[in-house]
Order: sequence, then C-alpha cells, then structure tokens
Amino acid sequence: MLIQLKGGRIIDPANDRDAVGDLYVENGRIVEKPEGREPDEVHDVSGKIVMAGAIDVHSHIAGTNVTLGRQLMPELPLLAAEGGQPILPSPAAWGSYATGIRYAEMGYTTVIEPAMIPTHAIEAHAELAAIPIIDVAGLVILGNDDYSLGLLRGGNAKSDELKDYVAWTLSHSKALGLKVINAGGSEAFKFNARKFGLDDEVPEYGVTSRGIVEAMQQAVEDLGVPHPPHVHCNNLGIAGNVETAVATLEATQGRPIHFAHVQFYGYGDEGEKGFSSGAPRLMEAVNKHRNATVDVGQVMFGQTVTISGDVLRQFDGRRAANPKKWIISQGEGNGTGVVPYNYKKKSFVNALQWAIGLEIFLLAEDPWRVLFSTDHPNGALFVRYPEIFHLLMDKDERARWLDGLPEASRAVSNLAGISRELTLSELAVITRAAPAKLLGLTDRGHLAPGAVADIAVYTEQKNKTKMFSAADLVFKSGNLVVRKGNVVRVTWGRCYHVEPGFDSQIEKRVSAFYDRYFGADPSWFDVSNAIHRPDRFATIPCSKS
Repeated sequence: MLIQLKGGRIIDPANDRDAVGDLYVENGRIVEKPEGREPDEVHDVSGKIVMAGAIDVHSHIAGTNVTLGRQLMPELPLLAAEGGQPILPSPAAWGSYATGIRYAEMGYTTVIEPAMIPTHAIEAHAELAAIPIIDVAGLVILGNDDYSLGLLRGGNAKSDELKDYVAWTLSHSKALGLKVINAGGSEAFKFNARKFGLDDEVPEYGVTSRGIVEAMQQAVEDLGVPHPPHVHCNNLGIAGNVETAVATLEATQGRPIHFAHVQFYGYGDEGEKGFSSGAPRLMEAVNKHRNATVDVGQVMFGQTVTISGDVLRQFDGRRAANPKKWIISQGEGNGTGVVPYNYKKKSFVNALQWAIGLEIFLLAEDPWRVLFSTDHPNGALFVRYPEIFHLLMDKDERARWLDGLPEASRAVSNLAGISRELTLSELAVITRAAPAKLLGLTDRGHLAPGAVADIAVYTEQKNKTKMFSAADLVFKSGNLVVRKGNVVRVTWGRCYHVEPGFDSQIEKRVSAFYDRYFGADPSWFDVSNAIHRPDRFATIPCSKS
C-alpha cells in the first residue's frame, strides 16, 4: 500500500531539508514519489511539522536495575503524578508495556537500554521484548568484571584475547555496543574503596581506570563496532568533577568515545557552598574534542528513582534516599544501586543541577555531538522530555523557571546570560539524526528514500510542552500507530545488535573461567537460547567483520 503524507513542513537535518513537501511510504520504507500511481491512503498534514521518529540513545527501560527499581518503588507513578508529572498514577504506568505506549505517543520509535549486565542479559531482553511499538537495543557492561581485569592485570593488556572477549560478550548478550561504568570502580568498591579516580589502580589487578577505558576503546575500534564505548566516568555527582571529565576527554587520544549523562560531571567547586556550574569548562573541552560525543542527563524537579551499576557512587548516594529505602547489590564485576530521589526546586544543589544541564545543551557548538537524554529515570522520567524541549527552545520559559529558583543557585549559574534558543532543526538533530548516526542505525533518524518509515507529525505551537507531549500522527515501520496523541494500533518492534567475529578459543577460556569460579556454564546466559519471537533480532554490521 502506498501512503502519502501531503503538504507538511519536513524537517530532516540529516539531508539538509526544511521545506514544505510530501512524503511517500510503501512496504515500511520511505520511497520516492512513484510515477503514474495514485496513493492508496493520503494524510493531509498541511501546516504541521514532519520529523523522523525520535531516538533515545540512553534510557534505562529494562534489566536488573530497572526491575529492582520497580520493586523498590511501585509507588513512583503516584508520587510523580502528585508532583505534576504526566504519568498515570498506577503501577502499570511504570512497566514495560506502558513504556512503549508513552514513548510512541510522544513520537519516539527507537530506544536504547544502556546498561545490560552480561549474565543478566536474558532478563533485560525479556523485558525489552515486552515493550510494544518501539525498536530497541542494549549496551552490555564490561570493565569491572574479573575476566576483563585479569587480561589487563598490571597494565599489560592481552589485547587480542580482550578483543575476542569483548566480541564474544557482545554476541552472547545480543548487544549493540559496549558500556563502561566507572571503570574499575565497582571492583575497587569490593576492597572498601569509596573514591576512585582516573589514575587510581584497582586493588589486586594493578590497572587504572584510564587503562581500562583505553583498552576497551581499542577493542571496540579493532572490531569495527559502529557505536564507540559508552562511558560513565569516575566521580559522578561530586563537586569539582568537571576536572575528571576534562581529563578523561584528554585521555581519549583522538579515538571515538561517547560520554554518558555529562550533566552529572559538569560540577565546579567554586562559591561559598563549594559547588558551582562547571558547564563552560566542560563544554570548552567537549567542543574541542571532536572525537567525543555526549548525552546530557538533564535533571527535572520531582520524584524519581536513580538506578546505576556504579555501586560505589550509589552506596554514597544512599544517604540522600527519598523515600528512605535503597538497594545496593555487588555482584561479580557488575553491581546494582537503586536509590529513590526527589529533586526539589528549593534545593540549592538540585536547582543548580537543572541549570547546568541546560547550559550544556545551549553551549554546544555542534549539536551533532551533544545528544538529548535525562538518563531516564536518573535525572528525570522520560515523560518529562517535552518540558525540556520547551526550555531549550524558549528563553522566556527558562527565565520563568529561573525566577522560582534559589538566588544562591542563580548566582553560580550561567543560564540567565544565555539567550540561545534551539530551532526545530537542531531539536531534530539531537533527538533523531545524531543518535541514529552515533549508533550506526543508518536506516532511521532521517526521511530520505530507503529509510525505515518511522515518522512523527506534530502541530506547531509556541507551547512546545504541549506540542511534543502528543504527536498528531506516528508511523512505525509504515504502520500508523498513533493518532491525535493516542495509540490506535499496537505493533511489536525489533531488537538491534552486532555480531563481531572472534576466535572460537575464547569460548573455551570463558567456559573454564565460569566453571572454576561460579560452577556455571556461560551457555545458560546466552540470549539466543531464550528469546524466540520470530524476526525479533536484526544485526547491524561491524565495519571489520
């Protein structure tokens, strides 16, 4: 069936297009205008904005941390709704099915789960498979596990075996890329470390955080995995940690790297309270290092729950738990920390965190390298995205929010002096085109012929919160799934992953390691043995496969 979207303003920055025109869809793909054929279905979108479906590069929507978060905080939807957040006050709104529905209603069609534990990947994929409509992918965690650290012991990396181990792990867990969380920090936590910097050594292993990140960069580069290592730096959330972020950027040596939720590393230590905005310092470095991309991790006020594999940081953060309950679980190399948190407008620190995230977005010289995220749910629930779009696109809205924040926070922030407003095209870059490019998903994030027909249509409004909260139309792979902000058809998406080649000897070595230390066989954790939905998985090619 040939579908025509007629007369909309098509905003497609990947193809340098911002003009009124038509789109044609057939067999789930965008096609050229067919000659001599009339469309079977026409949607008049005159006066409306047409974009590719949005892509979330970093959102915790499945896996051990998320499951524990739901179990610890079943009341989260109720508390969020009381705080004015647009989420239904029922536990169902905090689950997998509701996740896909709400993302689709906002015009999102692809979402990346950024922290799968290798031995828990089956659970993560089972949850991902329960999310309707949207396509998904997962990033698998390495860098604190004993097998990797053993190969890096004493700074003498067994690079070929590490490369094979990374490839085997990516394949075994059906992941799209690699996540490194506070490299070496969780292992050091087992030895009672409570701080862990870039050049600190992991006890017993004698390798630094810097050395771990560099080795993982090299392995991913050698394998040709499209998405570079997705790195959660040391010293998250600590005053003065902007210097850690800058030092980590300097350590990349020009290799591709992606830094997660950098708002949580944008902190200076100036002022009477020893806490200030480090956004200008951070963005000077990000703008300079063109090999690096970042997502922001914007904070919004209200109740949420923080979930992270950075158990060292979460253990410290438990003191601020609100409500007063938390979970810390330290497993083999990969821990879990779940700590509820309520960001408050009257809090000096929270208000400054909110301002720092916006500063980072607005100080970016290249929007293709500074991507949108709230690190859902850590900075804010993903249902808050439209409010943030409004803040980024309307300086008067920012000023209105700023007026209600503590004077002490405004005094050490730079936000009031920034007049920039993001355009619709820039918003399409940070939420569509740039994430697709970064992830190697070449058939989405744009509207050229051949792209998958993931399309979102909006009515342009000055109030961007209302505009982006409910799309007029959403097409997923050519199927109309949302009309007037409501899901009208439930479909099931695919899961994208890579399959880099590796020497088969690594399977024997890993099997012997698992048998010796855990009395388990790695095949028990192989995702391909557990998820059997037809056409569920799709492979993204590696450049060196």
